[in-house]
Amino acid sequence: MFYKDLLLCPTPQPWLELVPSHLELLLVDHANCEKKAAGAALTLMYRYIDRPALMQQLSRLAREELRHFEQVLAIMGERGIDYVHVSPARYAATLRDTVRTFEPARLLDILLVSALVEARSCERFACLVDVLDPELAEFYTSLLKSEARHANVYLEMATDIGGDEMDDRLAHFCRVERELIETEDPDFRFHSGIPIAQGSER
Repeated sequence: MFYKDLLLCPTPQPWLELVPSHLELLLVDHANCEKKAAGAALTLMYRYIDRPALMQQLSRLAREELRHFEQVLAIMGERGIDYVHVSPARYAATLRDTVRTFEPARLLDILLVSALVEARSCERFACLVDVLDPELAEFYTSLLKSEARHANVYLEMATDIGGDEMDDRLAHFCRVERELIETEDPDFRFHSGIPIAQGSER
């Protein structure tokens, strides 16, 4: 599945318009996203040791996410950008708020949320190419293929265990994801929604 097929809306133009004045914050939060994605894959590996095929897929995903983290960190270092603490976005936390707590429903929901997060990342990578300097545009273009594959891998893993409820749960999370992207967001982050008017921030 093409990553855009998972998403119900594009990135709003007001978010893109803030990117040039919030570039340092964008890179810091992107680094955080890659590190969290690696950590999430490792957590699933530890939790679901009875699923060897899933663990193998997650191991590869974790390695690739950590490599992306290293690449973002290197770009920040070249540009003199400190890796400082920034508060997490509402995006991933809100998506996970409706993840069910019993198995195997919990695993299905986590895999679907992960697929959506990866799909939105890809969509943003593609959008950023048009508003960033050539070096960063080339970098985000280079991430598209692997991150798109991550979205598909998570979706395939979900499909393997989803059964009859797969489509309903995916539709639910897609609606939540669209609302997060299309509504006002108090903080500018890599996955944030429509920004409330704010000044440039680090």
